[in-house]
Amino acid sequence: MPNDAPPQPIHSAKDALDALAGILGGALPGSVAAADDPAAALLNDADVATAVTGRLRGAGSGAGNDTLCRWLYDAFRTGVPELQLAVLRFVPTLAGVYMCRAVSRKPQAGFEAVLLALYAHAASQRGGGAGGETAAETVSLPNLANPSPYHDAKVPPKGKPAELDVAVLSPPLEPHGTMRATRRARIVGAVLELYHGKLAHMPISSKMDFCAFCVAWAGTPSKLDAGADKSRLPDASAGAAEKWRRVPLPWELFQPVVRIVAHCLLGPSRSDELKAQAARAAECLYWRANETVDAPALLATRSLMRLSQMVEEPIPEPSFSGAIENMAELEAMRANILNTKN
Repeated sequence: MPNDAPPQPIHSAKDALDALAGILGGALPGSVAAADDPAAALLNDADVATAVTGRLRGAGSGAGNDTLCRWLYDAFRTGVPELQLAVLRFVPTLAGVYMCRAVSRKPQAGFEAVLLALYAHAASQRGGGAGGETAAETVSLPNLANPSPYHDAKVPPKGKPAELDVAVLSPPLEPHGTMRATRRARIVGAVLELYHGKLAHMPISSKMDFCAFCVAWAGTPSKLDAGADKSRLPDASAGAAEKWRRVPLPWELFQPVVRIVAHCLLGPSRSDELKAQAARAAECLYWRANETVDAPALLATRSLMRLSQMVEEPIPEPSFSGAIENMAELEAMRANILNTKN
């Protein structure tokens, strides 16, 4: 249950550690408390992460008087980059629990306050001023109707060249001070985009949590769930056997989800466990897109699954036996020509 004690003000990393220790009800591990950079140690400490995620998943978490949510809010608002990373580390659990409970319309003022603070930070990074809307993030794609600049066209092009295709990576961010059902997917999607931008700094356990919630959000089974692979299933309950629910996945939420899963699956991490969990999440998202006949989502997840299969296939070692045989044959032909001339 949330701790009702008034939170301590946070102005530095030391203040944040002291406040968190009071909320969790005990001293933090010595590896964190005595570290030269306590905020960085907090980001990567498995014991503290387990305690915090356990509280976020617990019954009654996310309420307006939840001091852990207040700690996440205050720690991020300090503007200390290391503390902000430590808060972003818990975005998968924060967003995962929030979206699953939002389906049942449970009040979650604490979760919403943290998510809105992260959303406001994402908007400010995109250049959105006070009360202003940010521009969409786009990328220009070549139009295949235009002739290739690397080849001579057999037939001269007629008329003006076709304009470039513009793909939207992230829609504009409008200023939001409250959380409504119509805004929920966009706000959480923007927070996930913020998390995606810092994935290189996130520990593997945070990415594992995200992939596990993706499976719950998709609400569709995976072939990896059968037989011996059931041990890979994430814990679908917390506290009083709370079930994580299937949630609506519009494109503005689905797109950042797929980008994060793609990083976990194809990124530089060498963790086989993470890649297996990400492959399971990608498959569940694919079947969800197939079920809802969502063309962009279906294309993205299908491409991701095929890429993962290509990565898993071993690359054959180059064989030089044929080249050696060809060289021997060429040498024999050269010798015959020389003998004929002589």
